[in-house]
Amino acid sequence: MNELELMELKYLKSLANQYRNIAAASTEIINLQAILNLPKGTEHFLTDIHGEYEQFNHVLKNGSGAIRRQIDEEFGNTLSNKDKKSLATLIYYPQEKLDIILREEDNIEDWYKITLHRLVQITKKVASKYTRSKVRKALPKDFAYIIEELITEKADISDKEGYYNEIIHTIIRIGRAPDFIVALSHLIQRLVIDHLHIVGDIFDRGPGPHVIMDTLMKYHSVDIQWGNHDIVWMGAACGHLACIATVLRTAVRYGNLDTLEEGYGINLIPLATFALDTYQNVNCDAFAIKYNTDYNTKDLSMDMKIHKAVSIIQFKLEGQIIKKHPEFEMEGRLLLDKIDYEKKTVMVYGKEYPMKDTDFPTVDPADPYNLTPDEEQMMARIQQAFLKCEKLQRQVRFLYSNGGLYKIHNSNLLYHGCVPLDENGDFKSVNVDGRKYRGRELYDVLDNYARKGYYAKNDPIGMRKAQDYIWYIWAGPNSPVFGKDKMTTFERYFVEDKKTHKEIKNSYYSMLDQEEILNRILDEFGLDKKKSHIINGHVPVELKKGETPIKCDGKLLIIDGGFSKAYQGKTGIAGYTLVANSHGMRLVAHEPFESTEAAILHESDIFSDSTVVETAPIRIRVADTDVGAELRESIKQLELLLQAYRDGTIIEK
Repeated sequence: MNELELMELKYLKSLANQYRNIAAASTEIINLQAILNLPKGTEHFLTDIHGEYEQFNHVLKNGSGAIRRQIDEEFGNTLSNKDKKSLATLIYYPQEKLDIILREEDNIEDWYKITLHRLVQITKKVASKYTRSKVRKALPKDFAYIIEELITEKADISDKEGYYNEIIHTIIRIGRAPDFIVALSHLIQRLVIDHLHIVGDIFDRGPGPHVIMDTLMKYHSVDIQWGNHDIVWMGAACGHLACIATVLRTAVRYGNLDTLEEGYGINLIPLATFALDTYQNVNCDAFAIKYNTDYNTKDLSMDMKIHKAVSIIQFKLEGQIIKKHPEFEMEGRLLLDKIDYEKKTVMVYGKEYPMKDTDFPTVDPADPYNLTPDEEQMMARIQQAFLKCEKLQRQVRFLYSNGGLYKIHNSNLLYHGCVPLDENGDFKSVNVDGRKYRGRELYDVLDNYARKGYYAKNDPIGMRKAQDYIWYIWAGPNSPVFGKDKMTTFERYFVEDKKTHKEIKNSYYSMLDQEEILNRILDEFGLDKKKSHIINGHVPVELKKGETPIKCDGKLLIIDGGFSKAYQGKTGIAGYTLVANSHGMRLVAHEPFESTEAAILHESDIFSDSTVVETAPIRIRVADTDVGAELRESIKQLELLLQAYRDGTIIEK
């Protein structure tokens, strides 16, 4: 017996501990073979959430319209549109909707009876594509047996009709109907989406990234492709000062310091004290706050001082990194040393521009990138607050364990930004620590650096270098998740001339309609270019300018979620999400979401316009998915075990 055969035998003996005889192995083979023939589960793709929790939560609850489609299919014309809306809202927000109904409904028992029957019907429908075992695992503990009994009822069997009716009657009589409705609604939400893909940018300017992360951490099945805004928060959680300064600057710019202070419990008093002391009599007009209606304007003056203080610190820290890493090729971003304080101008790429503001009390013209002792002390305290924030660390560990820079899943390639290309459409070679990388290799090496920056605590020097690379992934000119030649933050604050604000996108974005380019990318990642898709976030699709999210007949789909209100005026819509089920792929365009309150009180769902991207000629089965490939491998091993039992190589127990 050779070494390979010995390893195979060792594995089969291990498998025999789980399947101890012919009967057990045979039962599992039959079970797995049957699962292969079930319809594939529904995948839901969301991206660019940008901290907008309310809209994210609603889209997650309604499955981008999937629940309403299930209601329409199940009830057709037997229910009015009003009743369908009410039922959908109840499923999305069961507890909140029940509170209203209990106040307003005259005959609550009749309402319970009708509603419970409808919910059971929908539950049966959404559960029908799964094995009984999988459904059982999803059932709420308190009502597991009852729900299983109700949803396994056969419509054509009348013998048990009284039995099922009595279950519902008793649930109402003993006062458990509200809890049962909540349980059924959450189960429907759970079953309508089998797996969730987040294609980047959970974080940024919106007020609730911490709430979104809490939701994702409880979700039954999810993966995440890191976006540039996720990366910078991951860097901040590592304790990287430039990433921390960036997170602080973005938060204060959009009036969201509460996210850090209340959401994460990070103490920002040292920053506020420093800003008030240092910038007390300093012009901060260029550092206006972009705030929403719920912003407390009494904080405006203080926040503008904080905004300026942390922006200057960010530019200093970024300059230090750029000077330390010439391989980043970002020398053009060193602007603090290009300021002429007498003329009040700055040299940007060799051209002189007037500056709106040169009142920088902490900048030494002779050594502009050096932090003052006060800045150093304050940032050290803030750094410790980030490092010791248990909630942030827990959420970032989740991002690492459930995420990456890209993912290949069911013949789809998912990434947030772009595969960097040169002007000829070839994969761009990028210098990473003295070696050139391109295409998939570039993604892999940067993914490795991102992980090392958080976990390599036994290698402090390597860890610090890796953290600088995390910052590069955020803002570097050849970063796959950034995808532009530069980030013109400095110019946007200080230079009036908008020509200096321009950020040139990577050539990738001008070549998305070229099938040859997309095929080359799919080849690079080992995918079949005839049947695979690229699913891409990051760039808002400007629908009102005639842009389309569907490229090359559906080979590439840009699904920027458009959750951020800041982009909605530019795009004309609230972005796209994607639903892929056993029938094909459906791209869903959303109108802006009013509010959770409006959704509950007025039953105002997000209006979504759906476009069928691809219809499967025959229904897609589990056998056609990545899970199917794993199941076939399991069946193969079990059949070998079966043979080993039959020929006596392994003895049954």
